[in-house]
Parts: sequence; structure tokens; C-alpha cells
Amino acid sequence: MESKFTVQETFMNAIKLGMMNFLSLIGCIILWALTIWIPYLNVGTTIALITLPAKMSQGMIISPTEIFDGKYRKYMGEFFLVTGLKAMATFPAFLFLVIPGMVLSNAYSLATLLVIDKGINPSESLSISNRVTLGYKWKIFFTNLLLNLALIVTGSVLSRIHPFLSLLVLLVYMPIAFGANVFIYGKLTEDIPSLD
Repeated sequence: MESKFTVQETFMNAIKLGMMNFLSLIGCIILWALTIWIPYLNVGTTIALITLPAKMSQGMIISPTEIFDGKYRKYMGEFFLVTGLKAMATFPAFLFLVIPGMVLSNAYSLATLLVIDKGINPSESLSISNRVTLGYKWKIFFTNLLLNLALIVTGSVLSRIHPFLSLLVLLVYMPIAFGANVFIYGKLTEDIPSLD
């Protein structure tokens, strides 16, 4: 089986994709934070924020107002259902010395994106996510581990200079983490047709 990506390739593309949408993502996060007090609207903006990697994987530069698109509220039931199913599956797995929970978290990491982006039903999206991540769970794990270690180390070093610099590191980290999810999702789901 030919590998669709490597950890190094994911890192390079995460930086590229994250920086390409840097201002848009920061705008999305600010707009999301401003809508936190509006319950119904905030559910839609939360769904949009979580599933932006699917939209970004199409190579588009997103608009910050994308999170207000009504299509995200349309998937409210499916979003809560897939989130609940993932939680029900991973919680008991975490009780078995954490490792099985981490494996299942990576296996189901694309399920929510598949529901919103491809229109796949929640239970089937878990199965498809598990199938497409087969052979890539370690790469996903190490990509996330290295990104988090880079955040911790860089943030710790720069916070000793000035606390504001650690906030700046977090601000740069978030789009890069989004970029990693965009790249992984795009590579692993490119052959899955949309049902919408």
C-alpha cells in the first residue's frame, strides 16, 4: 500500500495551509467567541469551527463569516449524534490504560468532518473514519504529539522572556494545527464521494 503522507510532509503542509488561512482562522475564532452567548447561533458556529478543515481541504481560503452559514445548523442533530457516539466509544477505551482510547480517538478523528462535509450518517462516518485512518493512526498521533511538544517548548521558552509571547505562540499554533487536520483529512478522504 502506497503511503498517502508522512509526518514530515504533514508538518510542511500544516504550516503552509495554516498560514494561508491565518487571518481568516483568527477571524473565525474571534467571531465564534463573540457568539458564545447566543445559544442556537453558537451551536452552528461551533460546528463550523470544528469542521473548517473539511472546507479548507478543498484548497479554498475561507472567509471568517463562513461560520455563520446556515448549513452548519442544519447538521446540529448529526453533529451531536456523532460526538456522542465517539464519546461513548472512546471513554471506555481510555479506561484500559489510555492507549486504546488514544487509538480510537485517532481512528474516529475524521468522523465529524465526514458527516458535515460528505453528508455521511453519523454511525457510518465512524466506520469510514476508522477504515481510512487504518495504517495512518501512528502518523496522526506523532504529528499531533510533535505539534503539541513544539507548542509547549516554544511557549515555555518565550514565556520566560515575556508572558505575552506565549500567547503569540498559541496564536500561531492554532492555524498550524488546523492546517495539519486539513492536510490529513484531504489526503485520507480524497476518494470518498459526497452524498449531498
